[in-house]
Amino acid sequence: MAKRDYYEVLGVSRDCNDADLKKSYRRLAMKYHPDRNENDAEAEVKFKEAKEAYDVLSDSQKRQIYDQYGHAGIEQQGGFSSQGGADFGDIFGDIFGDIFGGGRGGQNRAYRGADLQYNLELSLEEAVFGTESKIDISSKQTCEVCSGTGTEPGTSLETCPTCCGVGQVRIQQGFFSIQQPCPKCRGKGKIITHPCKACHGVGTIDKPRTLSVKVPAGVDTGDRIRLSNEGEAGENGGPAGDLYVQVHVKEHPIFKRDGEHLHCEILIGFVDAALGGEVEIPTFDGRINLKIPAETQTGKQFRLKGKGVKPVRGGAQGDMFVHVLTETPVNLTKQQKELLQQLNESLKSGGKKHSPKSQGFVDGVKNFFEDLKFWAD
Repeated sequence: MAKRDYYEVLGVSRDCNDADLKKSYRRLAMKYHPDRNENDAEAEVKFKEAKEAYDVLSDSQKRQIYDQYGHAGIEQQGGFSSQGGADFGDIFGDIFGDIFGGGRGGQNRAYRGADLQYNLELSLEEAVFGTESKIDISSKQTCEVCSGTGTEPGTSLETCPTCCGVGQVRIQQGFFSIQQPCPKCRGKGKIITHPCKACHGVGTIDKPRTLSVKVPAGVDTGDRIRLSNEGEAGENGGPAGDLYVQVHVKEHPIFKRDGEHLHCEILIGFVDAALGGEVEIPTFDGRINLKIPAETQTGKQFRLKGKGVKPVRGGAQGDMFVHVLTETPVNLTKQQKELLQQLNESLKSGGKKHSPKSQGFVDGVKNFFEDLKFWAD
């Protein structure tokens, strides 16, 4: 039976590139693979036919011969016959090698190192103004003795006797075989016969380090600072991972932070609350005097614009909110108590004039009980 044209088998044009060739072959191989078509003789024939066509056309030298002389040229070069069997191990390597890390040449693939995280505690002052912190970490770094090879200096890696340096072994399953990473060399194709005494053949060592972290002004709890290439060392020459510094701002004895805004409480005496006065307020720009107007009530809030925090990602500086609490005097003398009693009697005689909120509350309670009595009756 005459062979079909290889380009026709794969469904590609004669001027197709390698990418289109491989894409078409993978599609056919997946479609007609024996695992998907059990006891289907026709599918097996098409599978072998696609494999044979791809093996020729994917080789630039064989493709040139085929384009010039056709099937006869390939057969003279010791190519495939229509009765030849397909090497399923190669097919698995071609199709699935990139996915599972196998395939030819995959044993020396470089791998990026792992990322690390460090929790950094800052005071509110450090978070507002920014700082430079020294942190101590321990991470896997490339062994300086063997330069990451894992071999004792003066020795070298040797070819794995199990896979003969290929990095893959074949396991027979019925009428076809599959390729898997070599268990002895773990797919590297090389083994260490004289391990480095410093790292015991691993190629990395746990190394303590002190790093300097520049903390920008305005950071807050939950922010992360990335230090590139300060994570664990990569494998086979791969880049190191990154170090992420997780920020946590400690509680402050005076201020509470809400994003870019700050809140604080101040205590004033009831005389200052009634007559007005002035109180000194701490801010991150220095001390300022805040005027307390007469008749200030507990819970009154004052806003100091621009006295908050400058956001780390830019934008207007936040504000400071000052919350007033009135302090009740304690440890009064007999005379002070008598004076307060006189003041209280004088205030009561004025009724709503001196205590509008208190009188309003009393009226509200009175109305509540009157309504309650009505519904009860």
